[in-house]
Amino acid sequence: MDSTPIDSLSGADARQAPAALAAALAPPAAPGHHDELRGSASPAAATPAAGQPLTPAWSRFFQHLGTDGFADLDRRTAHVARQVRDNGVTYNVYADANGPQRPWSVDLFPLIVTPQSWQQIETGVLQRVRLMEGLMADVYGPQRLLAANLLPPALVHGHSGYLRPLHGARPAGGRFLHIAAFDLARGPDGQWWVVSQRTQAPSGLGYLLENRLLISRLFPEAFGELRVQRLAASYRALVDSLRATSPAAGEEPRVVLLTPGPYNETYFEHAYLARYLGLTLVEGSDLTVRGERLYLKTLQGLEPVHGILKRLDDEFLDPLELRHDSRLGMPGLLQAIRAGHVLVANAPGSAFLESTALLGFLPALSRELLGEELRLPSLATWWCGEQAALEAALPQLAAGVVKPTYPGAGAVPGRSLSRSELQEVADRIVRQPEDHTVQAWMPLSQMPTWSGGRLAPRSLVLRVFAVADGDQGWRVLPGGLTRIAGTADGDVASMQSGGSSADTWVLTEGEVDTTTLLQYEQPAASFAHHQRVVTSRAGENLFWLGRYTERTENTARLARLALESLNGEDQSSLPLLAWLSDLAAEHGLVLPAVPPATQSRRVFERSLVATLADTRTATSVGFNLRALHQAAAAVRERLSLEQWNLVQQAEQAFFRGCALSAGDGDYSSVEALRVLEQLSGHTAAMTGAQTDRMTRDDGWRLLSTGRHLERLGFLATALALAFDHGAVADESGFEAVVALFDSTITFHARYQKRHDIAALLDLLVLDGENPRSLGWVATSLRGRLARLAGSAPGELPAIAHTVPDPQAWSLAALCERDAAGRHARLLELLGRCTDAAYQLSDELTARYFIHSADTRHSVGA
Repeated sequence: MDSTPIDSLSGADARQAPAALAAALAPPAAPGHHDELRGSASPAAATPAAGQPLTPAWSRFFQHLGTDGFADLDRRTAHVARQVRDNGVTYNVYADANGPQRPWSVDLFPLIVTPQSWQQIETGVLQRVRLMEGLMADVYGPQRLLAANLLPPALVHGHSGYLRPLHGARPAGGRFLHIAAFDLARGPDGQWWVVSQRTQAPSGLGYLLENRLLISRLFPEAFGELRVQRLAASYRALVDSLRATSPAAGEEPRVVLLTPGPYNETYFEHAYLARYLGLTLVEGSDLTVRGERLYLKTLQGLEPVHGILKRLDDEFLDPLELRHDSRLGMPGLLQAIRAGHVLVANAPGSAFLESTALLGFLPALSRELLGEELRLPSLATWWCGEQAALEAALPQLAAGVVKPTYPGAGAVPGRSLSRSELQEVADRIVRQPEDHTVQAWMPLSQMPTWSGGRLAPRSLVLRVFAVADGDQGWRVLPGGLTRIAGTADGDVASMQSGGSSADTWVLTEGEVDTTTLLQYEQPAASFAHHQRVVTSRAGENLFWLGRYTERTENTARLARLALESLNGEDQSSLPLLAWLSDLAAEHGLVLPAVPPATQSRRVFERSLVATLADTRTATSVGFNLRALHQAAAAVRERLSLEQWNLVQQAEQAFFRGCALSAGDGDYSSVEALRVLEQLSGHTAAMTGAQTDRMTRDDGWRLLSTGRHLERLGFLATALALAFDHGAVADESGFEAVVALFDSTITFHARYQKRHDIAALLDLLVLDGENPRSLGWVATSLRGRLARLAGSAPGELPAIAHTVPDPQAWSLAALCERDAAGRHARLLELLGRCTDAAYQLSDELTARYFIHSADTRHSVGA
């Protein structure tokens, strides 16, 4: 049933009596579904019609939409979409290193949960998380439940999520679980039911927080009037609990958040949570186990880690004892866990609790472990591994959902199958009954959403979270991640199936908690030397971010210069064309088999344009830009939103423009030049942001070092080739060299039209104020290395002496020619600069990124 679109009403009508207007225009929930908007618990035949009064909570919400009422909702929807895009909130269904990530989808309206409804949820979830903790303690301890046949061994020992290497190991702090998530659905009678549970690495805590920030700001009056409970206290309790129970042994506890990396579909959430909770975001390569203890690899060396909040599935944690092909984990981690030297939240080995089959055994397990009946029921579930359950489940197939008992294929709704398909599923279940679980299907409740200027009901599933709170205590986060079906007739509320999400407003009749994660007042002395740790991986990615930024800028400038020279007045200059051809080939802008421009300008030009966006060529402009994007993604938590958006915009605009320049195979140098000019603007903005928008810590110094190191090698190579080909002796070649060094305006302002070698070398090699001169780059590089190594003012560490000292350079010596007419001293210096760039890259990698004892010794020597 469609509602009347709001935009068909007059402006005055759309602004008046919004609660009554919503009741009149919002269609009812589909037959058989609970209507969140009207609070209906009626059976299908008595489903209310549009116009029935709203629940008091929803009525109050619509009464506080603001002065423009419904007329302003389309603008607010557009604002949410823009904010999601600007904030870089993404959810990538199938992680693709070369593809764009999917923006997170947030609906305009929140799910409103009354205090009475929340009381049922909170009580039931607290009981269930105590039950989950008791199950873990028994399964990894005495296994009484298995011996008493209250829990089938096949659901534990037969599940890949049960980790035999950890049987008998008591987790640090004595707690197995620190976070548990429960997916709830409301039935037609208004009762909440548990559909599934997540204990291994439950996602959603970051996204629900972002949803809260987005939606509460759009409806501030309603948010305050309805007394929505705040979220921060639960997050603070979780972090405080992790730090308090970690085995720090008198040290300041260090807790990190472990992520699979930037290609994981929920990486945004990992970075967001780490920043919000004040934890260091790490990948497995950031950590190492030495002597049964876990350490973080930082630029200053190895620092102990006492706790891990993991967002990595258990099977990838330790390649020595679990998946040997995993590069995401840390060799030896399980041994450190068994030794009690590191707390992991949640303790590895809880994935078997996520099996749908377990839901059918929880009522009896609750009576055994807690002496209590379950307060929050589960949907009826039959594990087909038991003969009686199999016989009961087979007649339910058409009206139920077939789910895998163990990790594997997705759920299959029986209602979507034909008679022959149902028979095929039944035959498969009979052949392998223990692999299948049948769960009853229940029509999901539906909440109002705003789409296309209309109110429309959509089915929902609510994920709520229980988090650790003190010594063996728990609290339920007063909110949750509401997932909404993507279509009006959809009954699968899944983000992977194209669904959306909504904020969850839990109303309270008591005090609204005003806890904040902002730090309490602390003595000034405690901040004196407080610095953000820079992991070796972050340092390495920042180093390469700097290098790829410079590479992209340099190769784009070189490509522009080549195309302008090939289509300008200087195309007859053979020394210029020979120099540009060699330099383009040196930096991968043309393929090795392409003849130089001195032989075929047309073929060379077409090859240059065709290769710009070829990401298979490891030094093309497109490859460098994509590598820049990947390096930035790996340290996204350290970049401002403006920086991250700039990187994305640059990549998208470049590849879109290159596709246009290619046309139907007729490569356009005019369009290519436009694209390169646009990219030059973007890279200049990136460089500016890196220079002026980042804290000067060791991470930034590595980024800056990477840029300067790359610039030193590129400019030294370019100048050496220019002298080898005699380009500097040619007027057009001379100007091109100055242009490649981005010094044309300065040169002509200082030397007017002089084209002599001394003037060229003075500006491009010796000038200490020209940021594109080799002397300035070398001096800056030596200074960065000194600060990075922690040297005293005026002292240079051994690594800085890798770079030639500009103080020893003499203009007269560099201008000298040998008997063959070559500038031998100059070319020797340029060669040393090029070699220094390569050597310095290796030494920095060995010293700061590898952390091998042998390597540290060799570098020190």
